[in-house]
Amino acid sequence: MRAYRKLAGDVPRAQAAVGGGHAGADADLDPYQWLEDVTGDKPLAWVRRHNAATRHEIEGRAQFAPMHARLKTVLNSSERIPYVSKNGAHYYNFWRDAGHVRGIWRRTTLAQFQLAQPDWETVIDLDWLAEAERENWVWGGASCLYPLGQRCLVSLSRGGGDAHVVREYDIERRAFVEDGFMLPEAKGGASWIDLDTLLVSTDFGAGSLTNSGYPRMVKEWRRGTPLAQARTLYEATPDDLGVGAYRDFTPGYERQFIERQSGFYSSELFLRSGDTLTRIAKPDDANAYTVRDQLIIELRSDWRVGGKTYPQGALLATDFVDFLAGGRDFEQLFTPTPTKSLDGLTATRGALLLNELENVRNRIVELRRIDGRWQRRAVDAPAFGTLELSALDPIDSDQYFLTVTDFLNPTTMYLAQAGDDARASLKALPAFFDARPYTVQQFEARSADGVGVPYFVIMARDTKLDGKNPTVLYGYGGFEVSMKPFYSGVTGEAWLNNGGVYVLANIRGGGEFGPRWHQAALKEQRQRAYDDFIAVAQDLIARRLSSPRHLGIMGGSNGGLLVGAVMVQRPDLFNAVVCQVPLLDMRRYSKLLAGASWMDEYGDPDDPAQWTYIGKYSPYHNVKAGRSYPRALFTTSTRDDRVHPGHARKMVAKMRDQGHDVLYWENLEGGHAGAANNDQQTQMWALTYTFLLNQLQ
Repeated sequence: MRAYRKLAGDVPRAQAAVGGGHAGADADLDPYQWLEDVTGDKPLAWVRRHNAATRHEIEGRAQFAPMHARLKTVLNSSERIPYVSKNGAHYYNFWRDAGHVRGIWRRTTLAQFQLAQPDWETVIDLDWLAEAERENWVWGGASCLYPLGQRCLVSLSRGGGDAHVVREYDIERRAFVEDGFMLPEAKGGASWIDLDTLLVSTDFGAGSLTNSGYPRMVKEWRRGTPLAQARTLYEATPDDLGVGAYRDFTPGYERQFIERQSGFYSSELFLRSGDTLTRIAKPDDANAYTVRDQLIIELRSDWRVGGKTYPQGALLATDFVDFLAGGRDFEQLFTPTPTKSLDGLTATRGALLLNELENVRNRIVELRRIDGRWQRRAVDAPAFGTLELSALDPIDSDQYFLTVTDFLNPTTMYLAQAGDDARASLKALPAFFDARPYTVQQFEARSADGVGVPYFVIMARDTKLDGKNPTVLYGYGGFEVSMKPFYSGVTGEAWLNNGGVYVLANIRGGGEFGPRWHQAALKEQRQRAYDDFIAVAQDLIARRLSSPRHLGIMGGSNGGLLVGAVMVQRPDLFNAVVCQVPLLDMRRYSKLLAGASWMDEYGDPDDPAQWTYIGKYSPYHNVKAGRSYPRALFTTSTRDDRVHPGHARKMVAKMRDQGHDVLYWENLEGGHAGAANNDQQTQMWALTYTFLLNQLQ
């Protein structure tokens, strides 16, 4: 899945310094627009002033120092699970701890990985590299040439942003390739065709980016030639989101594909054969890809084809060659229900593993193609919690990693084999907090339109229903992202162990119940997500789990927009708000960084008809002087080149001028994650939970 399919984005380099917008008439109406100048002297002076005030207050609280010390131990623990991916004969992991602040990229063998203390070889030491090159490098990942993995395209960002420099790396020589492939800082990327050829989508210069700031050209780049001479294979329009390309390396099924992302939820897929591009005739809003001889299609809307109608949320399979020839004989591999959706698909050499989500609980189904038809069986796996699957080598192995997690049981990784329910425990998190005093319950709130909205509550077994429990309610509600059970030493140590109740809401806009659940809160229906969140808060109060004096809300990115909107709509329900890397100015969001790419989610604020409904919930436009709001902590990152830090800056400036008591902290690094390393994560969470404890106890 391309980066722009997430809440992600880019900005043309020429606009990056000032935030990607043009002043025009907006500047006359918005007195705080000067704060959109990301690295300007005046805005950064404003940031440092507010950072200092926030740190002075929160770090002076009695809880901060011991919490900071404990969270640093948790985040730097050597007992964390070292997640790996296979390249060639080795398994690679990127690792940060107290001795490797920026991190090391290292490798081991599968036999070693199964040991309690594997023998790791360091491949790249990012701390050493950053010092040697005098660059603020943050790891962005690596893509290695299949099957040997001897050459890799390493991505590095400055300060943690989405834009990356891509450099070719020789694994055996432990060195970047002199005069090798190198892409300057941009948000596109490259993938291998062979040792001497890449598929590239990046910023090629003037006119090569879409209006959303993504690459709109795919080129073939041969070793030894300048990037400027790379051959254009496909060119999208400026109004598209972007393009990408990749090669399938499966022996006997080697193919190259180009994907045009025309909108956030619409795309076209092309098969490349030499100079010929053949469009795959899938629905525009469906995802499609090949697994050996099969074409797999994930539907986001009902599809009438071949005399049949396949339902929204279904998974279909057909012979790829036959489909190209006009055949439309599908097998329906997954059928959704009102409570069940498809949460993911993992291919091994001989099987497809479906990760189903039933009432926000994962189940695994294994599919094998036998005598030309798909056969299915349920895989024996834990009945509660979140299950994640990762194939070791989808081309050459039936083994996969199964990761099991829930709110109270430390995450465990198993080595499993398709076709066999037996699995071996490989790694497990330590118990960062004693879970014995706590319990997990799932409740359902009734939203304003009568729809049931599930949510999880993690609390002490002896919690009194007296309305006095400090409670934090977390939500997201957008982009078809599901909020599922997770294990967090940070949440356990910083919140549960301090007497807090943690609530995770599964509101509309997410993907918990498939595309229909997401689409129910798109554009003009956005208020439903906010109504759902409000309904959960009211249900918590009605059950006397908490009360407005002791109830806080937290969310980041689209979730920051969620808590910002709910704060201004129902300030009477809460006493604390943590709003992280948020969207807040929905009048200008489409002009800032990647905002234009999210109009399929929110709508176009420049269309008067659409602004009518966007303007009703835009937090920046609905916050008012003279009203009483819960105290809020806004956090963001200067290096966030996805959601512009101007959203949080301007909201805080406006609220303070209106007389509201708000706090602000902006990490000068970190990208959209808000922090670029474990030390910065420690600071961010210690500030956050110290603030919540003091507001809600």
